[in-house]
Amino acid sequence: MIERYTLPEMGKIWQDEFKFNTWLKIEILACEARSEFGEIPKADVDVIKQKANFDVKRILEIEETTKHDVIAFLTNVAEYVGPESRHIHYGMTSSDILDTTLCFQMKSAGELLLKRLFDLKGVLKQRALEHKNTLCVGRSHGIHAEPTTMGLKFALWYEETKRNIARLQEAIKTISVGQISGAVGTFEHLSPKVEEYVCEKMGLAPATVSTQVIQRDRHAAFMTTLAVIGATLEKIAVEIRHLQRTEVLEAEEFFSKGQKGSSAMPHKRNPIISERITGLSRILRGNAVAALEDVALWHERDISHSSVERIAVPDSCIALDYMLDLAVKLVKNLLIYPEHMMRNLKLTRGLVFSQTVLLKLVNKGISRENAYKIVQTSAMDVWADESKNLHSELAKSPEVMKYLTEDDLNEVFDGKKTLKNVDYIFSRSVDID
Repeated sequence: MIERYTLPEMGKIWQDEFKFNTWLKIEILACEARSEFGEIPKADVDVIKQKANFDVKRILEIEETTKHDVIAFLTNVAEYVGPESRHIHYGMTSSDILDTTLCFQMKSAGELLLKRLFDLKGVLKQRALEHKNTLCVGRSHGIHAEPTTMGLKFALWYEETKRNIARLQEAIKTISVGQISGAVGTFEHLSPKVEEYVCEKMGLAPATVSTQVIQRDRHAAFMTTLAVIGATLEKIAVEIRHLQRTEVLEAEEFFSKGQKGSSAMPHKRNPIISERITGLSRILRGNAVAALEDVALWHERDISHSSVERIAVPDSCIALDYMLDLAVKLVKNLLIYPEHMMRNLKLTRGLVFSQTVLLKLVNKGISRENAYKIVQTSAMDVWADESKNLHSELAKSPEVMKYLTEDDLNEVFDGKKTLKNVDYIFSRSVDID
């Protein structure tokens, strides 16, 4: 499913062609730097730049023997370059190109994901403004609580998406580093100026201190950020799944012409997109845990992290790219049913206004404890008998009517008063970027 989806931009970043191309670019830049500092004849660097190339199939063929991908790559490049290849990889260790490339790939992938997040932010804002005053019931513990608006649901997700944008921007900054510092990070055989030169050309910052590898707390920060973004998407998806339940049906995924919901039941319209997002968020969390396990390595380096990252990092980036693509379409095309919202709002026959009555009585001078007892007595009667509603039960209560007028009661059960501070909430969020 993800393979059918994979967009060229994100998929390309994790292909061998892109990886080896980046390796070659780093190696050539290192040679350029050394030439700038008088360590290599410029003519030799010109030959390297003219002849340097690689063949993915040939690299993999050589690796069958060497059991070492970087050596296989360097061997193949030398086949193209000839004697001048002696300058390539001088004073460097495998992780100098492996880690700098991986960080460059993660930076590039993060920037694509960032664009997706801005798209999601845009459609959430649009739907929030569209349904700013669309009344619906708010729920706590899954039980009807007090009225809210559908626009506020979208606004909530909008705010979280803004925070995720900030998180991802910071994660991209954290991972945008490189190193050309040698076998244990001491620059024993290369000037630090080579690293500075290469990193500047790659759009990366030099890792301030490294061992043989760039430290994996950076990668963990990136991967956990992807998991947090995934958790937000799951949060949206789970709410939509609840709202699409037959008994609720306040919102529904768009169901296209010709779409089928079930092989057995022709009537089914299932929230498959939301369920897909929910499932994939678990992959992101699992991969984030694996990234955290990669932080602790033996001494200057081991390779226990490498096998994990070859799977987890591309998979998480591709999966989240897919999830964000789904989420944007899901929110943009989400069907909203205000009439069902009003039906559900009335389902508990006025119980959602119990706190308003309570506070009205408190304002009339009754203690909170007594007011609570008075309102709860009527509320429990309404729960027990479907023919009753809270407005009528309160109106029949001598204890209530001793303090409230009929106009007071009517005001209590006016759902429009819920909207009085919605504009204020939006002014703090959706209306202002």
